[in-house]
Amino acid sequence: MRKLFLALFLLSSAVSSDAFAQQRSGTPEEQKACSRDVQRFCRPVIDQGDFTILACLQQNRPKISSACDQVLKSHGQ
Repeated sequence: MRKLFLALFLLSSAVSSDAFAQQRSGTPEEQKACSRDVQRFCRPVIDQGDFTILACLQQNRPKISSACDQVLKSHGQ
């Protein structure tokens, strides 16, 4: 799960290094919002790296939960 959020936050723009470091881990709420979607749609690629998981979520965007969709949107994805 941390891989997903690392990918999400690496791709999002950071204002400062402190803000970037804080964003990388994701909030517990953000992790919870996407964990079910990652397990449901991206399980086969979960060990293939952060960007693969992010791409998987983007490919399945019409099917992911509105909460996870909002997390992606809030980070510019």
